[in-house]
Parts: sequence; C-alpha cells; structure tokens
Amino acid sequence: MSLDVFLELVEIKAKTASVIPFLLGICFSAYYFHSVNACLAIVFFIAMLLFNMAVDMLDNYNDYHHAIDKVEYKQKTNIIGRENLSPRLVLTLIIIFSVIAALMGLWLVKIAGLPVLWMGIFCFAVGVLYSSGPHPISNLPFGELFSGFTMGFMIFLISVYLNTYQTFGWTWANLWRTFWVALPDELWISNLMLANNLCDAEEDERNQRTTIIHYIGVPNGLRAFSLKNVLAFVVILVAPFLKLAPFTVWLTLLIVPFVYQQNKRLMQKQVKKETFSSGVRILLVGSGVYLITYLLGMLF
Repeated sequence: MSLDVFLELVEIKAKTASVIPFLLGICFSAYYFHSVNACLAIVFFIAMLLFNMAVDMLDNYNDYHHAIDKVEYKQKTNIIGRENLSPRLVLTLIIIFSVIAALMGLWLVKIAGLPVLWMGIFCFAVGVLYSSGPHPISNLPFGELFSGFTMGFMIFLISVYLNTYQTFGWTWANLWRTFWVALPDELWISNLMLANNLCDAEEDERNQRTTIIHYIGVPNGLRAFSLKNVLAFVVILVAPFLKLAPFTVWLTLLIVPFVYQQNKRLMQKQVKKETFSSGVRILLVGSGVYLITYLLGMLF
C-alpha cells in the first residue's frame, strides 16, 4: 500500500474535523480556566488521531462489504475495491490503531480520572457504530448529529477536561460554556456530513442508506446547510459578550463572503466530485480562522 493510498484510506484530508476542536479546547482551557497540561494533551492528541483513522478505515471497510451496488460503488468508488487493497490488511490496521488508542486512553484515565473513561467509551461506541452493525449511524438520519456532536463537542470537551482536570467542575454552567465555544465547529462538522449526504443522495438510495436526505429531501437539506452556516457566525459574534472568547474572534466574520460563495456553489449543484469540496472548504477555513483568531486574542 502506497503512502498516498493509505492517506486516502484514513481520509487524512478530513482530520481537520478532529484536530481543530482539540486545539480550540487547549485555547479555551488557557483563556478561560488558565490551565494547560501539555503532556496529557499530547497523549490524547495521538490517541484521538489513531482512533479517528481507525474509524475512517472501518467506514471504508464496512461500506465495501455491505455495498449493494457491486460494480459502480464497490469496484470503482470505494478505495478498497478501486485500489485492490486486501480487506484483511485493512482490518488488521483498524485493530492495531484501535488497541494503541485504547491503551493510551486508559493511561489518561489513570492520571485524570473516570470522566475520561466515560467520555472515551462514548466516543469509541459512536466511532464503531457509525459504520457497523445492522443499522450503522451513517446510514440513518442521525449521522450529522452524531458526527458533529462527537467530533465538534466531545473532542473539545475531553481536551478541556484533560487540561483543567485538577480544577474542572462538572456543572451545567461549565458544560454550557464549553458547548457554546465548540458550537461553530460542531455545526460546520455536521454540515460536512450533510454536504456528503446531499451529493450522495442518489447513490445512497441505490444502496438503501436512509440518511436525513431520504426523509427531508434535498431542498430542505440545502436550507439546513445554509442555516447552520449562519448560526455558526451568530455564535462566534455572541461569544465575546459572554466572556467565553476574546474579541479577536470577530475577525472570523471576514470570511462570511467566502462561506457565502461556497454555500451558493453547493446550492446550485450537488455533485460529489464538483461541489462536495464546498463543505470541506467551509469547515477548513471557518474552523481554522476561528481557531487562529481565538489564539490571537490570547497572545495580544
């Protein structure tokens, strides 16, 4: 397996969806709680990345085995069939990456306590059930909810907790604060899944995947995509007033024209090879600029 094929198998281009919430969690911990535990953060980052790659490999593995469309999807679209990869090798990599991530997670539990265990179990369960079992989450109308919540909020929350576990209080107030700061990333991550389902609507129907688009239709899916982009900017606008972010995050509003153009591009055409990249670009630019402007406020 070449490096390029491996990076596509683990969907390395989508790792923004987990890395940026992790980094934003460190920024929020330093800004609001005035606490950072670098060693724990690094261990969590490695474990998170390994498990994230395992989940994406598992997604490709299960899609390959469960595909009803044996020709177009299984042999020409799915990377395992297209690149003639050994399913057994892919499964072996999934197990190795998952075991290493779990062992590192258990070490974090030993240091920071049981909350890490419960949050880790939730993330592991969502990661496995996302593409496994008789009714995978990705084939149901809950894919956007679980992907956005798990990657946008739970990774952020774990990052915050590990950096502040000595003083962090499990109060509704603290959970609300973390949820608010993480919400823009959560919305953009869920929109990435929504863009994927919008572009794959016909293919999903052929493979009997009843995603949210199956129930609400493409027009309503596009309206939801636009609404979540607007809501993300509203949350960022309000955050400094709540003293949850520095005022520099308002610089994120400078990318509104870019997001508008990408949003418009997807509204006009929903074709995987042509316009799915709009969802990727909005996530990458939106979450990236939000992180950078948050960090700028902490430094100056």
